[in-house]
Formats: sequence, structure tokens, C-alpha cells
Amino acid sequence: MVVVIVVTALAVLALVTQIGVFLAERAHPAQGRMVEVSGGALHVLDIGARDAAGPPIVMLHGASSNLEVMRQPAGELLGRKHRVILIDRPGHGWSTRARLEDSTPEIQARMVEEALSKIDVTSAIFVVHSWSGALGARIALDYPQVVAGLVMLAPVAYPWPGGVGRYNRLIATPVIGPLFAYTITLPLGLLLVDSGSRGVFLPQTMPDGFVRNTATPLLLRPREFIANARDLVTLKQAVAKQAPRYAEIKAPVTIITGDADKTVSTDRHSRPFAAAAPNVKLIVLPGVGHMIQQTVPDLVMAEVEAMIAALPSVEAAAAH
Repeated sequence: MVVVIVVTALAVLALVTQIGVFLAERAHPAQGRMVEVSGGALHVLDIGARDAAGPPIVMLHGASSNLEVMRQPAGELLGRKHRVILIDRPGHGWSTRARLEDSTPEIQARMVEEALSKIDVTSAIFVVHSWSGALGARIALDYPQVVAGLVMLAPVAYPWPGGVGRYNRLIATPVIGPLFAYTITLPLGLLLVDSGSRGVFLPQTMPDGFVRNTATPLLLRPREFIANARDLVTLKQAVAKQAPRYAEIKAPVTIITGDADKTVSTDRHSRPFAAAAPNVKLIVLPGVGHMIQQTVPDLVMAEVEAMIAALPSVEAAAAH
């Protein structure tokens, strides 16, 4: 009898999950185009002036999010003067990846570079947040010709003590992880997503409508939730592997971070990176938390503009 009740409950939750997926995808449809790459297809949203002076700006989001977190408001501000390319990382938003195991910055860097080459972007300023700090660094290491400059917002760059939450390890576990993801995660997540998002903003206040406006409910879809968990549980080992190479990064780097960030420690990530890479400008904002692009979008825009203005090609063009 107990077994029948459990199976029935799981079946009901699985049905609720599928209905939730349908409603989330209908509420937050893809806004850009799909670019096929080896191992998946990336959702790419191209905004701003295609013929703008200077290199395009590629924006890459962190964990538990999608390109909308970078578009609003920072991407839209930059798009007033520049071509801005927003990408859902593999497995997130509307991007796909054939293998959920393709979770490391190394693999995702290859996929992003391939997508950019297919839309004829040969050089860009990269603006990366949180998890994508490691991804941006990896792109600069493996594809230096593509990175004209790198603006890192509250970046992850080094190993850290502890883990990434027991539920992420649970969801990333074969068999039992998918069982939870396809039954419990979405219904439970809908109850917790608002408070969880507010926590990431602390000590700042989350903007009204943030969860809805940034398509955050898409994260709760089973396949994306599993992909996100795998990204998180494999990141520590991945940054440990690539961190000794940071001195090889030749592109100019600007880091903007907050000293009140409880999600990604400034002292453990941003300061050591600034000391390791040869051409880094570090900006530490007092009393600011993790969501830099939401909290100080005007500063992000100003630092991107300053980086573009300092590029040799831009200086040469201005002279003529």
C-alpha cells in the first residue's frame, strides 16, 4: 500500500513538473537564434547596433540563471552604443548540450568560441559574471585571439573551502538526481525561488519583478536544473586546474566586485586573480553584494567603455 502511494505521488509530481515546464517555456520563449555547435546548440541574442564602432560585447551569465540576467539592465545600457551579444550558457536558458557531463569552463569555452565564429565574431569584449568568471578566464587562455578585453563581475576563479550545497550534489548524482529533478524540484523550487534570489542580492534589495523579468523559472526545468548542478559540483576541480595558468592571460582585465559578497568571496577570488594576471584593474565596492550588473550597471557600462577606448585599434581609428 505504501509503495502504491509513493508511486502515485511521484507520478502526480512528474505530471505537475511537465505542466510547469510547459507554462514556464510559454511565459519565457526564446528571444534570439539557435547556433549549432559541436555538442549542442547555443541560444544567442544579438542586440544593439550591428555597425557600432569598436568590438562587440559578449555577455555571459553565471550559475542558476540565463542571458536575461545580463541583458537587464546592463546589456540594454551597453546596447545603446554597441553591438551586444548575449548567450545562454550550454544547458541553460534555451541553450542545449548533448551531454550533461559537458559542465566545465574548458568545454563551454569551446562551445562559446565556436558559436561566435559561426556568427563571424572574431574579437570581442567579454563581460562575465560569477561562475562565468572561470569561463571568461578559460576563453582568454584557450582562445586569446577572441578576447580583446575581459570585464569580470564578482568572478569565480579559484578553489574555495567547502562545497556547493548538498542539494546540488544530490541532483548531480546519477539516477537519484533525475528522480528528484523530474518530480520534486520544480514544485518545491517555485516556493523557494523568490527567497533564494533575494539572498543572492544581499545586502542590496532584489528589484521588484526580478524573478519573472529574468525568466528565472526556466532554471527549474529538470534538464536545466541537473545541468546547473553539474556545473557547480565540477567547478572547484576545474578552477584548480586552470588557476596556475592565469599569468598567461594577455588581454586587459577589469574586475568589479563587492566586499559584502557572501556568494563569491572577493578575497578568495578577485584579489588573487588580480595579483596573478599581468594586466588587471581591480575595483572593490564597499557594501556591495554579488549582483554587480544589477546593482551598479552604470559603472559596468563605464568600465566597458573605458576598456574599449583604450584598445589600440580604437585609438588608431580616433586619430584618423
